[in-house]
Parts: sequence; structure tokens; C-alpha cells
Amino acid sequence: MKIAVIAHLKFPIGQPYLGGLEMHTHHLAGALRARGHRVTLFASEGSDPALVPNPVCPPTGDALGDPVACERIERAEHAAYERIMEAVAHGGFDIVHNNSLHDLPLRASHTLPVPMTTALHTPPFESLAEGVRAAKPGMIFAAVSPSLAQEWQALVPDARIIGNGIDLSTFTFSPFAEPAAYVFWSGRIVPEKGTHLAIDAARQAGMRLRFAGPKPNPRYWDEWIAPRLGKDVTYVGHLSHRELARQLGGARAAIVSPRWEEPFGLVVAEALACGTPVAAFGRGAIPDIVDRLSGALAPADDVVALARAIERAVTLDRRACRRRAEALYDADVMTDGYEELYREVLAGAPANSARTAVFERPAA
Repeated sequence: MKIAVIAHLKFPIGQPYLGGLEMHTHHLAGALRARGHRVTLFASEGSDPALVPNPVCPPTGDALGDPVACERIERAEHAAYERIMEAVAHGGFDIVHNNSLHDLPLRASHTLPVPMTTALHTPPFESLAEGVRAAKPGMIFAAVSPSLAQEWQALVPDARIIGNGIDLSTFTFSPFAEPAAYVFWSGRIVPEKGTHLAIDAARQAGMRLRFAGPKPNPRYWDEWIAPRLGKDVTYVGHLSHRELARQLGGARAAIVSPRWEEPFGLVVAEALACGTPVAAFGRGAIPDIVDRLSGALAPADDVVALARAIERAVTLDRRACRRRAEALYDADVMTDGYEELYREVLAGAPANSARTAVFERPAA
């Protein structure tokens, strides 16, 4: 098949990833190419050249609440998505996979001579919800978790649920934690990820903490994170996936501390794949991922309860964690799900809008 994948434009699609959506888009585009599909990834400049991306603009970045920057980003993204949709309309594609968080591709779906499907990666917000309302009637949507599908229920009553997947060959199983006992946190170091609460909970539990991730919000770092650093709390940088897997695999537990309703939680799946039990706030999709054999949950924002969850998590069986990741969060299973979705989309498409789909995997 010839597939157009439309990424969001805020950050490049490549390592080290700025977040879970960048990782997801990279895995999906790469896996589809490996299965013999011809994939054109429309993304920002700096994306992984191995994906042969079509770079449409410099990364637009995050406004961080600055109204001037927000207006500049809106103009840049609007113009870039207009160019993308023009290229898609004339590109001879069989299907379009919309992985952006922007309303314009949804609004423009009416004009395409090719069917589109859209994956929902965040809870509803105003501009995206308006785009969903304005999308071509009959568009099939996917949501990355049951909890996220529930949040979109009013606008998208029948979203297909396709869970995110990770590369299990990168996040390999570590049967034993490192002798130097520590717990680990990873993700974007921003208020909604609750890094400071993870630090406080690790201290409450009497555990050393290592944490990793990009620092896109300097004010949050300076006011909430830097004052908490010490001999028992170490920032190890923004890591490649192989180094992240090594740090995760050596930890006695992984802390996940979202302050919003997490749509999926790739960091949870990554930890389980390494055999590392999870202590987390039970928000959004996290209770869908973590069961009683692989982790312990705490009420939102409750540092004391999260510390108790850490104490329980470090006692759990690491092999049970790996088994859960293998059963539910393999990137190949995710790609199977999207191929099945494409079949469904094309089955309902007008005969003249797409060529016959071929989904067979190349021989090993």
C-alpha cells in the first residue's frame, strides 16, 4: 500500500524522543515500511532520515503559555498542514493515517480523493474537537486506550481501540535490578507529568531516584525540580531508548506520576517490558495497563500513597511484568491493529478512491 502518515509538527519524529507521540509515530511508520508498505511521513525537519520523511517545516515547538509564541505557532502550523494536505491530495495514496493533533487535516478530509483515518492520542481539547466535528462523515477513528475512548465518547461513539506498542527488542528483560538500589522516573519534565511529586514520593519511601527526560519548561525546572536535587536524586539526562532501557532495567521500580488523565502511558509499558514493576497515580489509562501483579496504584496527587505504592512495587515479580508487556504492548501487535483498521477503512471507501490493499508481510 501507499500510505501517507501525517505527524504533528511540534518536534521531530526521531530519537531522543520529546514524548510518547513522537515515539509512537516513529514506530508505526518504521513498522509499516518494514512490512513492505510505501510510507510517506509528513513531519517536521530533523526527523529520522531512516524513515525517508517529507520535512514540511522547522519544528514549531511549544508556546509554554506565551500568547505571542502561540499565535506564531498557529500560523506556521496552519500553513504547513495546508501544504501537507495539498501534497496528500495529489500523491496517489491508498490511505491517509492522521496522527496529528491539528484540526486542519480533519477539516480538509472532505476534499481528499482518498480515505483517511485518525488516531486520537489526547483527551478532547477545543480545536481538535472542532476538527472532529467537521471531519468527513463516516471517518473511522482509533483511540489508544479504553479510558481515552470513553473521554471521546460523546463525539466519537465507536472509536476502535488500538493500544500503543513498544519495541520489545530494545526494552529487554532484566531479571534482576542493579545492586545499587534505586527507583526510576522518565518523561517530559513538565508540570503535568508531576516530576516533583515523584521526587517527593521516592524520598518518602526512602529510595534513591534517578530521573530522565527533556526539559522543555525552564521555569518548572528552576522552581520545582532543581531545589529538590541531592545525593539521593539524580538527573541522568535526555536518553536514547537503549540507554533508557538500561536505566529502567536496573531499577527496582518505575514511578509514573501524571497530573492529568494519561491517554496511554508508554513509560509504563517500557518499564514492564524491562521487568520493572510500576508505582503510579491511577489516572487515565494507567489502570488499564498496570494490574496487581505488575504494579501498585495510588490516588491522584497523593504523595504519601505513592510512596506506599513504591514500597509494594519493589516486592513484585519481574517476570510477571515482562509477560504482561509481551502479551499486550508489543509494537508488532499495534501494527497488526492499524493494518486491520486500514482494511476496514478501505472496505467502506468508494471503489474509485483507493487501489486494492495488500497487507501480506514480506517473507522472513
